[in-house]
Amino acid sequence: MNIILKDITKAYDGEVVLNNINWEIEENKFNFLMGESGIGKTTLINILMGIVKPDSGHICGIEGRKISTVFQENRLLEDFDALTNLKLVTSKDTKDEEIINLLKNLGLGDSINKKVSQFSGGMKRRLAIGRALIYKSEIVIMDEPFKGLDKELYLKTIGYVKEKLKDKTVIIVTHREEECEIFEGKAMYLQ
Repeated sequence: MNIILKDITKAYDGEVVLNNINWEIEENKFNFLMGESGIGKTTLINILMGIVKPDSGHICGIEGRKISTVFQENRLLEDFDALTNLKLVTSKDTKDEEIINLLKNLGLGDSINKKVSQFSGGMKRRLAIGRALIYKSEIVIMDEPFKGLDKELYLKTIGYVKEKLKDKTVIIVTHREEECEIFEGKAMYLQ
């Protein structure tokens, strides 16, 4: 079932951020939300996740569905290692081998038992992506997930994410047209 946003409006302190936004998010596809900084992309996905309430409008097709997220901030537990950070969002029947394999595919195989506080920015970003990938969700929402990765890691991580999420409903917020092209996704532009 596609997710339908109908006439979504949101204002903060009298300033309209989103005005009658309509968007159909395709099921089991890569959907991209694009637009200039400050246009309301993060607000719109926060509305989708139920973190922010719209002033008006409604959303159909998302009720009761499990969502995993890569936020703009990594939101990791810095005093724990990579393995523990991912174990905390998985079901009890997820085997350590599955988590370790995912970490290896994200280039973090040598840092599985290392405290996240010792990670570089790019490592933290890939771990945040890993957390969204390992959680058993139906919908994955990613807010600028590939920012801060050097070119080689950027392309490798995108390739892995594309393969891992090929059968899920995915929403990616980005400024980069190339990401939409690589994922063969459908873009919605906020103006």
